[in-house]
Amino acid sequence: MSTSFMTAKDLLFTSESVTEGHPDKMCDQISDAILDACFEQDPRSRVACEAATKSDFVLLFGEITTDARVDYDEVARKVIQEIGYDDSSMGFDGKTCTVQISISEQSSDIAQGVDHSFETRSSEVSEEEVASIGAGDQGMMFGFACNETETLMPLPIHLSHNLARRLAEVRKAGDLPWLRPDGKSQVTVEYENGKPKRVDTVLISTQHAPDISAQDIHDGVVEHIIRPVLPEELLDDNLRIFVNPTGRFVVGGPMGDSGLTGRKIIVDTYGGMGRHGGGCFSGKDPTKVDRSGAYAARWVAKHIVGAGIAERCEIQVAYAIGVAHPVSVNVETFGTGRLGASEISEIVNQLFDLRPGAIIRDLKLRHTRFLPTACYGHFGRDDLDLPWEKLSRLQEVKSLAGVDSTVLA
Repeated sequence: MSTSFMTAKDLLFTSESVTEGHPDKMCDQISDAILDACFEQDPRSRVACEAATKSDFVLLFGEITTDARVDYDEVARKVIQEIGYDDSSMGFDGKTCTVQISISEQSSDIAQGVDHSFETRSSEVSEEEVASIGAGDQGMMFGFACNETETLMPLPIHLSHNLARRLAEVRKAGDLPWLRPDGKSQVTVEYENGKPKRVDTVLISTQHAPDISAQDIHDGVVEHIIRPVLPEELLDDNLRIFVNPTGRFVVGGPMGDSGLTGRKIIVDTYGGMGRHGGGCFSGKDPTKVDRSGAYAARWVAKHIVGAGIAERCEIQVAYAIGVAHPVSVNVETFGTGRLGASEISEIVNQLFDLRPGAIIRDLKLRHTRFLPTACYGHFGRDDLDLPWEKLSRLQEVKSLAGVDSTVLA
């Protein structure tokens, strides 16, 4: 992203989402379900759990250090069946598939830096939990917010998620009985002077039963999925709609493609509008800053936009493994800020503690259920009660910024 996005007269931008039956998303959900199961018994579990799948096979692997007693096989099978893969006619059956497990404990070399941060080991601060937790890895994380939607998310990914979620809702309700769990959505939005002008193209690819015609699939998807989701004010006669453009999508899920945890990181975040540090979220406990740092960066960016300081805001935060304090925090408003970057940075530094221990405390990440975030995005979720989506410090931000508006028009 750059300021050219805001100044371009006309621009098309596309984002995609996938349903919970997509093989990569199935793996994300399994990984987060195992994290939740560990946290339910031991909120200080160290979890880095991956999953891979193909055909009738699931592999669970990674590092878990916990006092919890969890049947990983049972957790994985339950997730698979709840998605809808509960019969061989779907191409995958969670009751009969092979589940292989290869999990060890967290490396002691990593653990010592997480348990006792560089600052506490060098006696720079007292041994309190907020200070003592060091970052679980190095890396940079990004958070983004903009005023295109009420959830302060970019419109293309917002609509893509809503379409994918609608596919699952209609399937589970039985309104279109030929729908199957695997599916994708994609939305292209036309912008004018940096503002959404119209929806240009919508693409839905959905797995289906073998005995349904392409025309019936098209008509059903348009009536039950697309029209109820897209805002009428952004539609015109030039809207392009593609439904299953290959002509057939019977073989799907792990039978049609392999799946892997963390392979849909752009779907999980902002649909490509805004940068990404490269680390995935699912299956990782919050001492891993890939997850907690990205959540905190979104929390901060949302406050900047929500307070009316900028129309768009991207926060970058970077860490060194074993060190509590970020090595850098960067603010970018793409030319839309009412205040300069240094002034906004001062507000961020004054109000938001971005050490991993403070993030875990302030966002209650030891008491969050992560499985619901593993599909349809980790941000902008007005259907979930997520601490990093709450503008809990909005008044303090507005007071320091000296602004009164809630969101810039």
